[in-house]
Amino acid sequence: MIAVPGFAGRKVVVLGLARSGRAAAAALAAGGAEALGWDDNAKTRAAVAGEMTLCDPAQLDWSDVAALMLSPGIPHSFPQPHSAVTAAKAAGVPILGDIELLGRAQTQARYIGITGTNGKSTTTALIGHILKSAGRTAEIGGNLGPPALGLAPLGRDGFYVLEMSSFQLELVETLAFDIAVLLNITPDHLDRHGNMDGYIGAKKRIFARQQRGATAIVGVDDDICRDIADALRRDGAARVVPISVKEPAAGGVYVADGWLVDALDGAPARVFDLAEAPRLPGTHNAQNAAASYAVARQARLSTEAAIDGIKSFPGLAHRQELVDTIDGVRYINDSKATNADATEKALACYTAIYWIAGGLPKAGGITSLAPYFTRLRHVFLIGNATGEFAATLDGKVPYTRCGDLAAAVAAASERARGEHAPGAAVLLSPACASYDQFPNFEVRGDTFRRLVSELPGAHR
Repeated sequence: MIAVPGFAGRKVVVLGLARSGRAAAAALAAGGAEALGWDDNAKTRAAVAGEMTLCDPAQLDWSDVAALMLSPGIPHSFPQPHSAVTAAKAAGVPILGDIELLGRAQTQARYIGITGTNGKSTTTALIGHILKSAGRTAEIGGNLGPPALGLAPLGRDGFYVLEMSSFQLELVETLAFDIAVLLNITPDHLDRHGNMDGYIGAKKRIFARQQRGATAIVGVDDDICRDIADALRRDGAARVVPISVKEPAAGGVYVADGWLVDALDGAPARVFDLAEAPRLPGTHNAQNAAASYAVARQARLSTEAAIDGIKSFPGLAHRQELVDTIDGVRYINDSKATNADATEKALACYTAIYWIAGGLPKAGGITSLAPYFTRLRHVFLIGNATGEFAATLDGKVPYTRCGDLAAAVAAASERARGEHAPGAAVLLSPACASYDQFPNFEVRGDTFRRLVSELPGAHR
């Protein structure tokens, strides 16, 4: 277990008692702190009552508190700070996140941080896979998988590979990433950051406090990130490594004609045909592969080790996960695609799509996906978004109102197998949150997997 130092004999309030909060409370207690837990959900409090001391922050004397450990899902600025945050700030109590506490506890390890609006989960998992395949010691977590303080303690030769959300980055105060990756930025979570400038500012914190010897890897295919890369070069602290899937990137890694090109240390050299990585389809995954290769090389892995790791990557659950092929039809679980921007990446990868879409809609719906409508053979609508999405598709693409996922999978399978379209794919890529019918996107994706496994036909 990781033990967090610096708070022995002092009170630390842990607000939010889901996985990260519970791991933080245990790690603080292991370091000798008096961890006081609270969650606004009474059921959550009841579930953890035997694990820790519970204390309502509204009843606390904040002058006697050393720190507030805040779970990243709890607002600390926009749209309105939690009352405990307001009280902590008024008392001058520092507000920290679990990534910050990990950095204070494990000072000898190396840290790789990955952020971006889209692609960060796949890139985080891929980097961890490459490192482990090459025999390096690595722990993978943060916004993906285990909470940071639930990871194993590492020494000088170990790597923490951490997916970093914008919420988490706002709660990091002293940790500097040895290698920091920013993939892309498009509008998201504006309700939590106030506006686009606030969101960009949070993402830029991935590079905060980097010094000479550190590396900043930046996707330069959008204007926002290109400007950030230019500013980092002017700052001159960390080495800036650009990555691109659109154009050559001097001093970086880029994709040309389907090949990964290494231009890190001299003349560009084609090192890997991305067609040999079938679990990483599409342009967006080419960016993920380029970033991961750049990280591997900056972590002093050989070109061969980096490529071997990319080739052997099994893929990430719920991110264009090939679930099965039945009677020649592929079934793709892309449940993680909770907005149109993420779904766009999947629609670009297939040409005869039987698309299952819907759920709890995001602002803008699917209007931005119109350029991909010619790839759609039929759309199967589910959840609260059905009416809105039907209005967007009306007169452009045939669709069926299915109501729930079970009905959609059955209807999509029947139509796809009946039409025998070359390259047919039944694609669950909802462009919506899951909360109208499922507790999270993982359960939605798991349900899709189960439904596909129960379909008749020749599975392979």
